[in-house]
Amino acid sequence: MNRRAACRALLGLGLWAMAGAAGAQKRQPRRYTWAELTATQQEVLAPLKSDWENLPIERRRNWVGIANRYPKMAQVEQERVQKRMQRWANLSPEQRARARENYRRMAKASAEKRRRLRQQWAEYQAQKAR
Repeated sequence: MNRRAACRALLGLGLWAMAGAAGAQKRQPRRYTWAELTATQQEVLAPLKSDWENLPIERRRNWVGIANRYPKMAQVEQERVQKRMQRWANLSPEQRARARENYRRMAKASAEKRRRLRQQWAEYQAQKAR
C-alpha cells in the first residue's frame, strides 16, 4: 500500500470513528436533569424542583413538553397548569400513587361511564359551592 492510500485509509478510519462516537451520543436518551433545563423551563416547573430528580424520565419528558408549550398558552390555561402542578407537588407519594391508579382506572372505563362520573363530579362541586 502506498503512502497516499495509507493516509486515505487512516483518514477514513478516523472519520468513521468520530461519526460512530457522535451517533452513540445521539442514541442515549436524555435524562432531563434539572441542570439541563433552560431557565424558562425551570421557572415554569419550579413547583416540581424538589422532587424533580426522583421523577421517572418519562414524567420529566412530559413536564418538559408542558413547559415548552407554556409560553403559548392563554393566561387562564397557564394559571390552571400552575395550580395543578402545585397541588401535585404537595401530594404525598401515597396520594400520587392513588391518583395515578385512579387515572389508569378511568382511562380503561367506557366513554359512557366517564361521562356519568364527570356529571356526578360536576353536581358534587356545584353542591359544595353553595
